[in-house]
Amino acid sequence: MSTTATTAAAAASARPRLRWGVPAYVVFVAAAIVLAIVVPKTGYVFNISLQATTYAIAVLGLTIVLGLCGQINLAQAAFFGLGAYAVGLGQTEHGLNFWVCLLIGSGLAALFGALLGASTLRLGGHYLAMVTISFQQILTLVLINWIPVTKGPDGVRAIPRPAFFADGSSYLALCIAVLGGLGYLVWHLRDTRLGRAMRAVRDNELAAGVAGIDVYRTKVTAFALSAVLGGIGGGLFAGGFAYVSPDQFSFAESVVFLTMVLLGGVASPIGAVIGTGLLILIPEWLRFLKSIPGLYLAIYGAAVILIVLFMPDGIWGFVRGQFDRFKRATAPSASGDALQLSGGGVGTDTVLEVRKLSKHFGGLKAVDEVDLTIKRGGVHALIGPNGSGKTTTLNVLSGLYKATSGTIMLNGQDITSLPPHVRTKAGLGRTFQNIRLWRSMTALENVMVGAERPGSPVGNDPASVVARARAALAFVDLEHRADEVVAGFSYGHQRAVEIARALASDPALLLLDEPGAGLNSSEKVELRNLLKRISAHGLTILIIDHDMTLVSEVAQHITVLNFGRRIADGHSADVLKHPDVIAAYLGTAPDVAA
Repeated sequence: MSTTATTAAAAASARPRLRWGVPAYVVFVAAAIVLAIVVPKTGYVFNISLQATTYAIAVLGLTIVLGLCGQINLAQAAFFGLGAYAVGLGQTEHGLNFWVCLLIGSGLAALFGALLGASTLRLGGHYLAMVTISFQQILTLVLINWIPVTKGPDGVRAIPRPAFFADGSSYLALCIAVLGGLGYLVWHLRDTRLGRAMRAVRDNELAAGVAGIDVYRTKVTAFALSAVLGGIGGGLFAGGFAYVSPDQFSFAESVVFLTMVLLGGVASPIGAVIGTGLLILIPEWLRFLKSIPGLYLAIYGAAVILIVLFMPDGIWGFVRGQFDRFKRATAPSASGDALQLSGGGVGTDTVLEVRKLSKHFGGLKAVDEVDLTIKRGGVHALIGPNGSGKTTTLNVLSGLYKATSGTIMLNGQDITSLPPHVRTKAGLGRTFQNIRLWRSMTALENVMVGAERPGSPVGNDPASVVARARAALAFVDLEHRADEVVAGFSYGHQRAVEIARALASDPALLLLDEPGAGLNSSEKVELRNLLKRISAHGLTILIIDHDMTLVSEVAQHITVLNFGRRIADGHSADVLKHPDVIAAYLGTAPDVAA
């Protein structure tokens, strides 16, 4: 098979093979548009349909920020309100075109969404939720009290629709078309480079940064995209109902949006639409009970609780899980070209040079003025007793910790103050003692993120990214499991996938933090052989491990730390016989007479 044909086949295999999926989706959206135009609707049916459609657009935004990126957003109603008020005030007060107002509203929402996303640099979890709630409450107060601009509690009336869509049926068809188009884009986003970056951040931020993802920028982008969809939904809502007021965009509505996406399934745009439809329709189905005080709310609340309780992945997640049980296993794709490792390209004999590196935690000197020189093309081991500072040194080298003092030079470039994702771009690859894979993703998707690092040899070509990821999996003998979710892999296979992810980025230096930890004897033999093959391809490795048998078999050079200081450095055989090394491991001075 030719290289072009191989990469094309690999690219096709990276996405779900639902041959009927896109055509069926297009037919469904087209049918909904036609129904909206030709079927007569009363004012009541029109209002329910329009509310469900515009709300669903805003809920799609939560699919991005919460479902893909894992960030809490309780201010979606605020972005919805920004879009609505931009369309309302822009047309009634300033005489602007509807589409210009919609664009302005979406832009304002994106701006404030990015500002909220910027708060994730230092905040997360419930603190981030508090910030989004505060923004929501502030906007509500502004809409109520800034009467000269927002018209206050009275709201904005007589908001016109665009001329070509002045009729209710045609306007509803427009909203359905927008929902269908945006739904497809959100569905497609999941399998793009940005979508994989968001999912990686959601599953494990630390591993995402070390794999070359700018975690902060990814979060800001997710918030901005979510806000844009909220603004579009709000703008269309204002045009459809011709009236907006502050109470329509309160914190309660943000909670409703969040409930909708959780109810339908946070990970899918289809789930967002299902959840929105149900949460709007259930109250209408229960209208006949409103004559009995309290019963309507009790049944409504119980229905939502039961769905969330027994379908934790949402309704669409439950349905998809049932279909997945009957999925046929697909045959593994044919292997393409062998994995190419450049070893950092042509340069000096030294790939990493560390001088006077220190890391202090208060009065504790975890790493104390360590010097380290790693020559290109070999395996260099960093060993020492527990608590000697080995992993701390690796964390400083990879940018997870900021060095207290000293310098780190990688391929002649000073990376001492660079963040983790920039060090990865410079040529640093890493694995962790406690495996850090993105467990909701397949093995192929995990490794593709590594192949997509900035500055990688495959660039931004999707087919080349898939081909390199498959080649990296083939290198560790796991290509046949490329399309399986890594959460179901054995510990040893997960370790191999993590190494494949690092190899796919084509690093100049590969940092391995206790790769043998937790492996049985046969898996350690496989690991030893894998490390020898990697080294034979010219890639430089810095390894930490407590297994001296493994270290002595694979490493040509050893540096020993004890209490944060270097006590020995040199060829493996000489270092392992060094008196200070023996004393450090045995806790006593060696018997000279022996």
